[in-house]
Amino acid sequence: MDGDDLSTPQPNDELSRSELSDTELKSLAAPREKVRTFPTTPGVYLMKDAQGRVIYVGKAVNLRSRAGSYFTKAAEIEFRTAKLIPEIADIDYIDADSEVDALLIEARLIKDIQPRFNAMLKDDKTFPYLQITTHEDFPRVEFTRQPETSGVKLYGPFTNAGQLRGTIAVLQRIFRFRTCTLDIAENDERWRWFRPCLLASIDQCTAPCNFRISKEDYREDIRRLRIFLDGGKTSLLKEMASDMLQASKELKFEKAARIRDEIESLKSLSLRGDLESHAQPEVFYIDPKKGLAGLKKVLKLNEIPRRIEGVDIAHLQGSETVAGLVQFIDGMPFKPGYKRYKIQSVEGVDDYASMREVITRRFRRLTQEGESFPDLLLIDGGKGQLSAVMETFKMLNITPPTTISLAKREEEIYLPGESEPLRLSRHAFSLRLLQYVRDEAHRFAQHYHHVLRRKTTFDDKGKKGRRRRGDV
Repeated sequence: MDGDDLSTPQPNDELSRSELSDTELKSLAAPREKVRTFPTTPGVYLMKDAQGRVIYVGKAVNLRSRAGSYFTKAAEIEFRTAKLIPEIADIDYIDADSEVDALLIEARLIKDIQPRFNAMLKDDKTFPYLQITTHEDFPRVEFTRQPETSGVKLYGPFTNAGQLRGTIAVLQRIFRFRTCTLDIAENDERWRWFRPCLLASIDQCTAPCNFRISKEDYREDIRRLRIFLDGGKTSLLKEMASDMLQASKELKFEKAARIRDEIESLKSLSLRGDLESHAQPEVFYIDPKKGLAGLKKVLKLNEIPRRIEGVDIAHLQGSETVAGLVQFIDGMPFKPGYKRYKIQSVEGVDDYASMREVITRRFRRLTQEGESFPDLLLIDGGKGQLSAVMETFKMLNITPPTTISLAKREEEIYLPGESEPLRLSRHAFSLRLLQYVRDEAHRFAQHYHHVLRRKTTFDDKGKKGRRRRGDV
């Protein structure tokens, strides 16, 4: 996925000579040939006009493929690139260690150079930024389209909102900064009794909301993050190595181990830079706290639902039927809690029976192992799917958690025992959170279904029947 919002033409298309003048064709020949020498690694490409001015900056996972796609028939006739193509007189590139690094380099260059076509070719005129607060005891890192004018350090603008969110998720695993909106004061003793979110439990935040880290140590983490964002990865690694040795000499082995792990994470960032594969799907378009508060209100719950599970069924005319179960904690996807099921007892198309099998296997196992139930269970479907699930709980003699279903067509919410569905505003935070859970469950189930179909299609007998990681 590239950092620009231009269409992605197919690299194999031939350049249309009928649409361009001889002069334009000649001007394109040099950059077109030059692109063929580009590496197939991540980086940033810079398009220049005849005067040598940079007119467009873009990010690529594969420099040769992405930059080469502009010199194709599809790019030439695409209305968003048609004006750019004739002005390209030269093209250069900058290597990057990973997709994450490329994204950050692209943002810095766009901010510094302000290429003309980067502004002209944007659909959304509001650019996203990475914003670090500087006036707080414990600075927070956040995604924003409306950056503050003071009290913050800004990085950007970025050209792709989804990838910026993914980058923040990747960097958070290394530097463990907070992204919440809590107003945490160092001397406010009330925070000592605050319950941290699950990011602290999975070691993605140092939990300043519970004073698990000092103000000085937390701000040191933020300082290192800023060095990295400013392009000082090499110097940062040297500094951290020195700090690790010093901590070891002072017998602060826990601190030394933590710095060691951070160093290894930074060194392997190129392996983790595939945002599509390695970042949690935290492309979150609403405030999760508002979504959770809305669910508590509209569903009349006693407590905010901290753990939500969503279930969906996927198949092709009854073949290779599977189910995907996703888990959200504090309104955010929690990938370690994702599960996938290959339906075993159902033949043909029977979504109700498939859903009954999944619910039986999931909750029977939770009961046997003494594990807690989710605060909210979301079923993809309408009244029929919900009824099948509630009948399953009754058959198992299990008191169900709060269970609802969400129908796609009208986005109606069905509740047990209610004859009429709950209809919310399309802009309601609670509905948008439910949609996010439902859509993620659908994506996860469909992915597993496609995996099994490919195995069947290619008749991979050597692997057939092997249990895949995550199967339940």
